[in-house]
Amino acid sequence: MSRNFYGLAATLGVLAVLSAGMAFVPSSFQPGLPANGTLWKSLSLMLLVGGLASALVGIMTHLFEQVDRRSEERRMAERARRRRS
Repeated sequence: MSRNFYGLAATLGVLAVLSAGMAFVPSSFQPGLPANGTLWKSLSLMLLVGGLASALVGIMTHLFEQVDRRSEERRMAERARRRRS
């Protein structure tokens, strides 16, 4: 599950870099697109924050899955130990 969030974070990061690059391209190279650099910078910032939030959710999901897996392994090992005794 955390891999989905990592993929989303990477995608949003790439889009943030692309939109940051669009802020520095002259408006003559962007026919039909918003030429306001502030708009591209704002979009880039929003995408970057979204990507960072997605990465944080992915990290937290991975940590909780790991804790759950280890507690399950510990419970099964203790159960096997009790059966042997």
